[in-house]
Amino acid sequence: MVEFVDLLNIPIQLLYYAPYHSKYNPIEGCWGILDQHWNGGGAKLVDVEVMLSWASSMTWKGLYPILSLSKTVYQKGICLTNKAMKQVESRLQRNPLLPKWDILIQPL
Repeated sequence: MVEFVDLLNIPIQLLYYAPYHSKYNPIEGCWGILDQHWNGGGAKLVDVEVMLSWASSMTWKGLYPILSLSKTVYQKGICLTNKAMKQVESRLQRNPLLPKWDILIQPL
């Protein structure tokens, strides 16, 4: 995110939902609708094509989703060194009242 902020040259504020508060997160509502859509229809999710077909036929708030299948394989187990993490942390402005949930990143 820090690199993205620098690329766009605009600040970004990250506001996280606390754990177990998915009811306030709009995207979680969409996943719930999808779950009801394919289970309520008796879907047998046997392969990717079937899943994408079912997902593309659902609606959420009157809208159909735009789907694409990513075949990118991401590396696992990558983490920053302590030194690199300190550099990232130096760019984060944490709200003292909610330091885990409210973070502002300013461009350089």
